[in-house]
Amino acid sequence: MIPVPLRHRRFRWFFAARLLTMLAHSATVICLGWLVYDLARQTMDVRAAAFRLGLIGAVQFLPFLLFSPFAGYVADRFNRRRVVMLSLTAQMASIAAVGLLVWSGKATLPTLYILAAFIAAARSFYMPANNALTPKLVPPEILPNAIALYAISGRVGAIIGPTLGGFVFAVSPWGAFGFSAVLLALAVTGQLIVGPIEQPPGTGTSKPLGMIRDGFRYVVSNRMLLGAISLDMFSVLLGGVTAMLPVFARDILQAGPEGLGLLRTAPSIGAVLTGVWLSMRPLRSGVGVKMLIAVAIFGVCTVVFGLSTHLPLSIGCLVVLGAADMISVNVRQSLVTIATPDTMRGRVGAVSTLFISASNELGEMESGALAAAIGPVGSVVVGGTCAVGIAVAWAKLFPELRHARDFNPPQPNSSVSTPA
Repeated sequence: MIPVPLRHRRFRWFFAARLLTMLAHSATVICLGWLVYDLARQTMDVRAAAFRLGLIGAVQFLPFLLFSPFAGYVADRFNRRRVVMLSLTAQMASIAAVGLLVWSGKATLPTLYILAAFIAAARSFYMPANNALTPKLVPPEILPNAIALYAISGRVGAIIGPTLGGFVFAVSPWGAFGFSAVLLALAVTGQLIVGPIEQPPGTGTSKPLGMIRDGFRYVVSNRMLLGAISLDMFSVLLGGVTAMLPVFARDILQAGPEGLGLLRTAPSIGAVLTGVWLSMRPLRSGVGVKMLIAVAIFGVCTVVFGLSTHLPLSIGCLVVLGAADMISVNVRQSLVTIATPDTMRGRVGAVSTLFISASNELGEMESGALAAAIGPVGSVVVGGTCAVGIAVAWAKLFPELRHARDFNPPQPNSSVSTPA
């Protein structure tokens, strides 16, 4: 059975472009990390080299922090599809530059950090603009289905991209980055085939700083959006387990590198299976409560994973955790997309992107710091418990989430005006 959104030709090409982009991103992440660590180990011990590896996250988070507000403005002010294609082209050029440095033997840690920052800066413009295109490619009644498929592309990229990138890197290190650049070139081609997409009217009538301010004010004033975005951020920030997986695979589960691969893949498997189901049978009622329950399940699975000493149980926890996370992500993205006026989707999407980036990058830092203080098991268990507590607290702090019956909740009264 083909998901309904894929029956629309333009969305098929859009989905293909998104999938190619995520494959390229995931392959680049794994290859860049290996390259940085390998270069560092030539002159440093393990701890120092691991620190240099961790710096990649820092140098990539900073561009998101700096550029995301402007990326939202650009997505609402200029043609979004062109912004996406320019962003993809900039990412492709930066990744190709890494490949050229490796091929010429001139790759150094400083140059790799600089190019990693350029890649992240380009991605900060890609995400708000690309997210805002989805509602223009399918009828409103199947938009939740389309958002589920959109989320699937990221998870599939997380599963297949590192494997492809690692295989090509083993054959040719510089060729691995060339491979990612080719994938991005194909993604640009897919966006070209999609064709022109209607741009919301009136987005060029406000000054840049005013438009950026309006975007933040709209998120803060719309308590349902603020609750949904902040719920995802804090639950992942405190409850994420990704950073600790190598520790569990090696020292707790005694599973070795093969076990680490299974642990890293398990959440994405649960997420993809759930995403496929949601793309065909989207949630229709009680969406806010279901999102809160999904976050609580995410936290419970994290706690059980932290306490587990058996690989099959640990993998099962991560599969269920990934499924719960997909439900939460699907509801959040649907609420944010549908409840936001088209003229502000770029700026609101930029705020959401900034929150997600903060939860992912800072979450790994938090996990490492807490593990250093109380141990990896304690870190994961405390994080999962906090995620459950956040779900309960947000249900009380943001009753708008509990009252969101479907994906068309009533708009709150607000003094914030959207550009006409």
